[in-house]
Amino acid sequence: MNFPEINRITMDPAVMGGKPCIRGMRVTVGMITGLLASGASFHEILQLYPYLEEADIKAALSYAAWRSEEYDLPLHKS
Repeated sequence: MNFPEINRITMDPAVMGGKPCIRGMRVTVGMITGLLASGASFHEILQLYPYLEEADIKAALSYAAWRSEEYDLPLHKS
């Protein structure tokens, strides 16, 4: 599956400790998904963060959905 909107998600160790952010800004995917989970609408989020775009919110949701399907395997030392 191709999610071109995920290109809006960036990870930079110098920004928010490397957490997934929206377009290099100090707005994390977790902040956006947390707001949505607590009942905020796209419109309300865009009012709180006027420098965001609707596509940024959709990108955060796409990224969160993609990551929720991933899993980490522990490394075993030989």
